[in-house]
Amino acid sequence: MSDLPHENDQPDPLDAFEELIAEETDRDPDLAVIEAGSRTLRTQGGAPQADVPARPEDPEVDKALREVETELAGRWGETKLEPSVSRIAALMDVLGEPQRSYPSIHITGTNGKTSTARMIEALLGAFELRTGRYTSPHVQSITERISLDGAPISAERFIETYQDIKPYIEMVDGLQEYRLSFFEVLTGMAYAAFADAPVDVAVVEVGMGGSWDATNVIDGDVAVITPISLDHTDRLGATPGEIAAEKGGIIKQDATVILAQQPVDAAQALLKKAVEVDATVAREGLEFGVVARQVAVGGQLVTLRGLGGEYPEVYLPLHGAHQAHNAAVALAAVEAFFGVGALRAESLDIDTVRKAFAAVSSPGRLEVVRRSPTIVLDAAHNPAGAEVTAEAVREAFDFSRLIGVVGASADKNVRGLLEAFEPIFAEVVVTQNSTHRAMNADELAAIAVEVFGEDRVQVEPRLPEALEAAITLAEEEGEFAGGGVLVTGSVITVGEARLLLGKG
Repeated sequence: MSDLPHENDQPDPLDAFEELIAEETDRDPDLAVIEAGSRTLRTQGGAPQADVPARPEDPEVDKALREVETELAGRWGETKLEPSVSRIAALMDVLGEPQRSYPSIHITGTNGKTSTARMIEALLGAFELRTGRYTSPHVQSITERISLDGAPISAERFIETYQDIKPYIEMVDGLQEYRLSFFEVLTGMAYAAFADAPVDVAVVEVGMGGSWDATNVIDGDVAVITPISLDHTDRLGATPGEIAAEKGGIIKQDATVILAQQPVDAAQALLKKAVEVDATVAREGLEFGVVARQVAVGGQLVTLRGLGGEYPEVYLPLHGAHQAHNAAVALAAVEAFFGVGALRAESLDIDTVRKAFAAVSSPGRLEVVRRSPTIVLDAAHNPAGAEVTAEAVREAFDFSRLIGVVGASADKNVRGLLEAFEPIFAEVVVTQNSTHRAMNADELAAIAVEVFGEDRVQVEPRLPEALEAAITLAEEEGEFAGGGVLVTGSVITVGEARLLLGKG
């Protein structure tokens, strides 16, 4: 049976969870539910993992962090955009251009950005470079977004960084038509923290798009483009080619472009941009790629072809062909950063590469968080992401009965996402996370019924009950059967589930 808390066992902390959410209605929704959840549910889990920090134990530090979060949440959220880099450029100007004090690797694309960034960071760190990594969104804690030396910055450092640049933020706010947004301030904090560290190289993931993304005040020595598909079509374009034209804005003069496999029109747009700025292009499947891969315990064993040669028998503790392709892209990016293929012909040290990849983690990406039954979390939130997740589940897990728990955002292609999962889900429990962006559970259920049929759909508006229902369904075949649960549909849904299941 499940070891989630039951009403008859103890006072239900989930009631307090909902009360805290109700109190936090003025905060950015991506922060409110996650941070309130960590307050009420933290004691259910073990020690927090290093890459997903829990709330600070010191009450004064926790209070100070909440004050910063509240101030950030009072700004435009990440879904409200004004396509311009004028505000972030003004902030960088008054801060003395901190983003110019270190080289950077800039990453855009539709899917795979965060996992690829983590792999790049691990490789650079293994070669004894001090790294700064900026990624979004966070799974559970806002401090995850800014990492130094492979770990999220401490709450104390996050607070200090904000307080250091706050006067300059307010100065820019007063001079601009619109105040700096939540994401713009975080970007400024990241660039300032990296300069203060100082780092040898920054690994930076765009928030959305490319040309007008707040991160695009850096001149990345290496521009990485992960696979492009349809997402945020209302802002970026209606076709992969149109989206690629926007994302290609991160390709700078004389840079090296590491290009993952792309739809034809997307590749054409990106290659055209590269020609315009005299950038050098390395293409997956031509200059680099995956030579071979096989499933291994806890991940896969891959042979990669890089810009400088072949790297055999590299263990990657992540599931799915897509992660092998992300690894190939990450390796080529790091080779390009070190000048392999341009300034030097030899490959990177194979033992160092193996050590780096063996240490990679990517929370919320086919992450196993519970056994008996096995519960897997994956942040797939668009059809392309769902398709590669479904394929990876078939390959890596031997489920005889897989139950889906799906909570999606209302602005996504929910039907396409559900259709991608339909072949692997015996039944689906539809739910909703606690942000205003979440699709109503009943609306989601109506679409799910059309995709799965009425008999395979169950509705549980609250995520705790959805998890309990899915576990019960997975256990129907008995303790020693191959039942499992996959929680997916949104990074926020995965973050909430991770807290409820005692991870962080």
